[in-house]
Amino acid sequence: MPTPGYVFKDGGPIPDSDLKDPANRQPGAAPNMEPATRTSTSNSSNANTPTSSASASNAPSESHALANADPEVRGAVQTNYNNNSEVRDMGWNESSNEIPTLVGGLPNEELWTLVRRFNKQMYHVKATSDPLLGGLDLNIVDEDEFSPDKLRSNIERLYMTVIIGMIGFGKHIARLRSWREPRRTAAFCVAYTIAWIFNFIMPLIFTTMIVFIVYPPSRAYLFPPAPLALVNSKTGGVQTPQAGVLGSHDSATGAPEKHKGEAVEQEAHNFVSGIGTIALSSAAGKHEQGDPESDGLSDKVDDPSTKVATGAADGLSDKVPDPTNLASDAAAAKASAQGGTPTPQHDKTKQPMEQAMWTKMRPIMHVIGDIADGWERFGNALSPTAPFPQDTARLKLAGILVPAVAVGLLTTSAMFMKATTAGVGFGFFGDPLIWRGLDLLNKNFPHWQKLLEIRNTILKGVPTNAQLTITLLRIGEANKAPLPPPPRSDQPPPSKPASLNGDDLTLDASNEEIREVIHQDPNEKAAEQAVAAEKPKHRHGQHIMGFFKGTTKTGVETKFGVDKVAAKIGSQTAKDHLGVLPKSTEIETSGPVDFKGRYKGSKGWIYISTNVDIPTVSFSNKSSDGTGLEPEKASAKFSIPIQDIRELKKVGGLGWKAKIVVGWATGKTVADGLEIVDKMGNTHKVTAVRLREELFNRLVAMGGQKWESW
Repeated sequence: MPTPGYVFKDGGPIPDSDLKDPANRQPGAAPNMEPATRTSTSNSSNANTPTSSASASNAPSESHALANADPEVRGAVQTNYNNNSEVRDMGWNESSNEIPTLVGGLPNEELWTLVRRFNKQMYHVKATSDPLLGGLDLNIVDEDEFSPDKLRSNIERLYMTVIIGMIGFGKHIARLRSWREPRRTAAFCVAYTIAWIFNFIMPLIFTTMIVFIVYPPSRAYLFPPAPLALVNSKTGGVQTPQAGVLGSHDSATGAPEKHKGEAVEQEAHNFVSGIGTIALSSAAGKHEQGDPESDGLSDKVDDPSTKVATGAADGLSDKVPDPTNLASDAAAAKASAQGGTPTPQHDKTKQPMEQAMWTKMRPIMHVIGDIADGWERFGNALSPTAPFPQDTARLKLAGILVPAVAVGLLTTSAMFMKATTAGVGFGFFGDPLIWRGLDLLNKNFPHWQKLLEIRNTILKGVPTNAQLTITLLRIGEANKAPLPPPPRSDQPPPSKPASLNGDDLTLDASNEEIREVIHQDPNEKAAEQAVAAEKPKHRHGQHIMGFFKGTTKTGVETKFGVDKVAAKIGSQTAKDHLGVLPKSTEIETSGPVDFKGRYKGSKGWIYISTNVDIPTVSFSNKSSDGTGLEPEKASAKFSIPIQDIRELKKVGGLGWKAKIVVGWATGKTVADGLEIVDKMGNTHKVTAVRLREELFNRLVAMGGQKWESW
């Protein structure tokens, strides 16, 4: 197993060697005529020296320029490296503990958190030649395709940014109001009282915000941090986390996590799932208290005679599938059982109502995404991450608040009320003038709304987390040291508290009290272990579900067996299904130069060659010797210059319904695929790529393209 820093000599005639001869070029393949436009910075001494047709100074976006800039603080991927013809393995298949700090100024755990969330957010990108209003690419287009999975991703982002942030703000307010930290609360109270007496509450608030923005140490001084799950939102004191143990500091439940940020991500996933379950239960008319088989006692008593008396011992409720889990016309079935007429012939509102709801889903998805983007931009403006400027955005925000302080000092309460009521009156009665003004703006400045967005004004040049992540990925590519993927493990997180120093907390609690609440109660732990060791009781419903699961698994295996035969006959759909269920014994390690996958059903490797005159991505059936070299000079099935890529789209190995069935029946993870479209419009689809996310990240970060998210 190579150690971090191991060199992959990915040069030589990797699979595109035969394509350099026009006689051997595949039909429709794009000729390698366009030179590479990215400046190599593998050697820091000439990091800003142009070596191709475009240099870092005229890169298509600020992200490209920052990725090629000379950093003040260097990480492992940014260190001097003289041989710029070789790709370094920074620990793609190594334990996370053995990998040094990759990017200067950013801990690896935070880097992997960004990459992990980037993988969930990005589905489909297209290259654009349009000017970038905010200077950064990877913006979400207005015509973004809607899908329920994207909606779920945006709601999860909303939870991890806005909702978690508001929970933290609420708990800080609870701590202040509780007087459990008397010195801090008294200082706030005295400052507020003096400002109230002299009528400058608003100047005080704006001045505090300016200090908060300009001087970062003031944030921890005014609002000392504490683990989110440790603070009681009602009393402001300490509490036992909902998870029973304080295994993470930034999650609402305090659940244990293997790596930083995973607990919050799992909370976001369960948050969306909970919303879906409640909505589905409501649509299905789920009302267990009204079922004749149960009066609510069967869940509370263990006496079999009592269960018989209540009618719960007949097992009918256990045998009938829960409509919340099935989601197959449950509402229509309930209406039919109650004497309703849910057929389309009788219900003329069903189709137009569903169509109207789905039509409105895309704007709703965009609003949720815009809110999460705005929150991330403000967070990255207040606490910038290298290589982005550390002071520019903060000073700009503070400069906007300085006039507000002056206005607050010069404006009396009467003047404020006069101005407010005048604005309300104009908004209510000035409708004709407002619409005429909007029409004039739309005629003379068609995109004035875009120009006024915060990403193009006060937060111009401040990235979202996705834009920050792609910049970090580009740093790795610019230095011929691709960032390794986030660590993966099949083991559950340890049920032990995270490290915490009680002396650093300002909470009104002793170290003994804090230790008591952050550790799991021994009695509860023993009870959990007893439940886990107890042999589960088998019910008729479980036997029935086991039978159906085994039958479904047999059907799935039969279907894939049929696909193998159909693939040999020539069915393209069947070829795409080959290899999507990897064997448990199959080795997953690959990258950063070659990635195991399939092309038109054939096994092989997707190669990324960067040290040749024109960096390319190609596919070959011949195996690699571990260095990225191709021993037998096999011809490539396709070869695309990186700079010619115009579109990258993640595609599933199976349809979403088939994934649910296969995952339930087999318990295996489906290997997905990737579509690559070149500038000639040719689409090349690679399937069964277990490291699909890492392949996508390398391709999206290598070239000089400006991307849009679709």
